[in-house]
Amino acid sequence: MKKRTKKLGAILLAFAMTASMLAGCGSSPADSEGEEQTQSEVEEAQSSEPVDVNVTALKGPTAMGMVRMMDDADNGKIDNENYQFTIAASIDEVTPAISQGETDIAAVPANVSSVLYNKLDGGVQVLAVNTLGVLYIVENGDTVQSAADLKGKTIYASGKGATPEYALNYILEENGIDPAADVTIEWKSEHSECVAALAQDPSGIAMLPQPFVTTAQTKDPDLRVALDLTEEWDKVQEDAENPSALLTGVVIARTEFVQEHPEAVSDFMERYKSSVEFVNENVEEAAQLVGSYDIVTAEVAQKAIPACNIVCITGDEMQEKLSGYLAVLNEQNPEAVGGQLPDEDFYYTQE
Repeated sequence: MKKRTKKLGAILLAFAMTASMLAGCGSSPADSEGEEQTQSEVEEAQSSEPVDVNVTALKGPTAMGMVRMMDDADNGKIDNENYQFTIAASIDEVTPAISQGETDIAAVPANVSSVLYNKLDGGVQVLAVNTLGVLYIVENGDTVQSAADLKGKTIYASGKGATPEYALNYILEENGIDPAADVTIEWKSEHSECVAALAQDPSGIAMLPQPFVTTAQTKDPDLRVALDLTEEWDKVQEDAENPSALLTGVVIARTEFVQEHPEAVSDFMERYKSSVEFVNENVEEAAQLVGSYDIVTAEVAQKAIPACNIVCITGDEMQEKLSGYLAVLNEQNPEAVGGQLPDEDFYYTQE
């Protein structure tokens, strides 16, 4: 009985396979189209799955501009992409993360974007200018009334090898001061170290960005803003053939990420622009968010935001402002932009 059962099973299996083959040969074009449509729908569903987007901002205005977006992500208000935010204290933490693919989008000093582009053979694109000039010279006293008065001074500063150093050097040189011989610049690794140095040196002078100017003034109410370096930059650019603006920071993305996830980049750009608008238009509420992310205290943020020049400039305007600024640095020192000016594909144009 067992042998007959096995034999019968084999016959039935063979019959079923033959019927299946005949049905396949006789399938209609409509059936094939249906199968293709189903496959297309599957691929579309797969492409619409949330993308992991790792974003790094520097502690300061760049992170302040992102706080609304950070808060939305942390409170589950964004479900189409998976955003992970990191706030770094120093650019030294950011550049390796970009180079090694550990972060996809990052806020960096304007000149560092060009340096990375050249170092990584076009491996990054700039998405937006996020901060205009935010650098100031502050002092305890009345000795500095113009850039020329900085000659012979000791200046505490951070940002060596980035926008702060090159902006300061350019302004000094344009005012007849040799940065290497006529002033002493003590470079610190973080802005907070400059604030601490000022607290220990009653006669000290420092170059600080907002919101750290406000932080320093809360600790020392007598601290005076002596020079706005954006104004000083504009003064020496008055007679330039193609005048440029002082920029502090930009947002960049890995080129590979932009190419592989254009929808995610577009989503980031929309949300980031909205976040910047919120911060500038709702200072008190934004300051509370800044405080909750330990960027600076809410009290400091509320006073500093109006002076932080937080923006989201994209497209042709972004390219015009950034290319002009990089050209000035390139004339001063090509190494400031990574050896040469970046090509056109450095500037992200949203389709």
